[in-house]
This record gives sequence, structure tokens and C-alpha cells, in this order.
Amino acid sequence: MQFIDLAEIEVEAGTGGDGIVAFRREKYVPAGGPAGGNGGSGGSIVLVAVENLQTLLDFQYSRRFRAENGKRGGPNNRTGANGSDRSIEVPCGTMVYDADTGELIGDLVENGQTLCVARGGKGGLGNKHFLSNSNRAPEYSLPGLPGEVKRLRLELKLLAEVGIIGLPNAGKSTLISAVSSARPKIADYPFTTLIPNLGVVRKPTGDGTLFADIPGLIKGASAGVGLGYDFLRHIERTKLLLHVIDITVEDPIADYETIQAELTAYGKGLAERPQIIAFNKVDAVDKNTIEEQIDRLSKLTSNPIFTISAVTRKGLDSLLQAIWDSF
Repeated sequence: MQFIDLAEIEVEAGTGGDGIVAFRREKYVPAGGPAGGNGGSGGSIVLVAVENLQTLLDFQYSRRFRAENGKRGGPNNRTGANGSDRSIEVPCGTMVYDADTGELIGDLVENGQTLCVARGGKGGLGNKHFLSNSNRAPEYSLPGLPGEVKRLRLELKLLAEVGIIGLPNAGKSTLISAVSSARPKIADYPFTTLIPNLGVVRKPTGDGTLFADIPGLIKGASAGVGLGYDFLRHIERTKLLLHVIDITVEDPIADYETIQAELTAYGKGLAERPQIIAFNKVDAVDKNTIEEQIDRLSKLTSNPIFTISAVTRKGLDSLLQAIWDSF
């Protein structure tokens, strides 16, 4: 399934039905008076958050949505039927913006949550409405009002509780595959992860926690280098960042500083988000190297530091327990 996290759509609510001009025509009822009914209201456009969607892919093919118009009024003071609302399903975590003004209209985060993004027009008034002492036989009515028309920008931010970050080939995908049922692409070259990967990790209590593996960042990502930083929006909602560092590279601490700099450049509080740091691939280095890197990093941060091997699963139990304890 193709992962799409940005989309732009056009929505048009229904027009209200027209009111009509009509008079009572009944035997033995002289001067029956006006009896034109009001038009029905137009249908509205409503977005509905559903948990079984993970992408905005559908909006690559369907970009325009219209609701039903209201029906015109009828004789004998009959009001026209209201137009049916148009419901559009979106993934949980979808933020909705007015594409023309940039205004945030709503944020759909819970399954079943709804948001009316375009209201239907009101129905027009029939001539019955204009009856008065000075006008006993009004011969005019009003047309229905048009519904709202908007261009919307949809932006998906995944609802993961733990965001896994790090440079390409740090072992993030291997880690999420080791602790969950997720099966991301894993290979020995940079940028094998091109989209966020989600995995549910079970706590000892049986509850599930959603982890998100974010495509690797490199120096200059905040300026669009590599994959850029677009996918960082998916960890804006996380409670915790799990920073994975490859301890086998020439300077793991420089890699740590690179990621921290990109988080700071991105902003939105990510650099201040609680973090747990994991030196990965410790099975490939000696004990002295591990101790040296832990000592160097401890001088830069007070965040907890763990040593793991995602391939051999060494240290994963202790790491996960620290994550559960941080919630």
C-alpha cells in the first residue's frame, strides 16, 4: 500500500431547495391563502476519522466531493426534503486546514470523531412565510442559499506513542521488526526506509503501544537534504523519542549531535521531547569501545542510555522496560 500523508481536496456542500409560491385551493374554503412550503436544507460535508485507514492514498484519485442539494418546497405548506450529508472517511490523526487561508479547521484523532467542513445552504422560504396583516396573498418566495465551497489540505500525523529516530542504517527498522510484528524493508544501504513504519509492541500487561520508525535523517535534512524532514510530523504527537545510534561508525557522538541539531531546526518542541538513547550493534564492538562512547555521550545529555543489539535481541528487554516506565 502506497503511503500518502498529504492531500488537497475540494468540497462543496449542497444548495438549499427553493421555496415556492402556492395557494390553497379547496372546495368550500374561500380565500384559502398562501400555502407555499419552504425548501429543504442542503447536505453538509462531514469528515469521519476511522482507525482502519493509515494513508491518504484515496484522495490521490478522488479530489472533489459534493453533498446532495435540498429539495424545493411543496404546496399545502410542505417543506422540501433536506439533502443528505456526504461523509468522507480519513485516517485517525488527520489535521484539516483551509487550503486558501492556512487556518486549522480541526484535528481528527479518535476513531469515529467527526468534523463538519462545509455546511449546506439553508432552504428558501415559501410564500406562506410572508403572510401578514398587510399582505394577505404574497406572491413571492426565496431561493435556497448555496452551500459552502472550500479547498482543504489534509495532513496526516500518525498517532504513535514512541517515535524511533536516527541516521540511515542505524538499525531502526531492524529494531522495530525485533520488538513487533512489523516487517519493514531492511538492507545494507542508506534510505531503505522511505515511509514511516508502524509496529505494535506488547507490554507485559498485554496492552499494545504503537511505535513509529521514521525514515533516517542526515545532516541538512531541515533544509531538504536527503528525504528532508517531512516525515518528522509523524512524531510530533509521540510521548517519547527512541534515538538509535550505530555504535560501529567512526564517531557515534557526532551522529547523535547531527540528529539533535535537525530536531532543533525542525522545531515544534521535538528537541525537548523526552528521549531514550540506544547504542545499537554492540555485538560488533568490544567492551572498551562501548564504555568510551557511553562516557562521551553522558557528558552531553542526561537522557538514559542503553546498549542493544537489535539483531541478537541483546538488551531489548531492559530497553522496553525503560520505555514502559517512562509513560
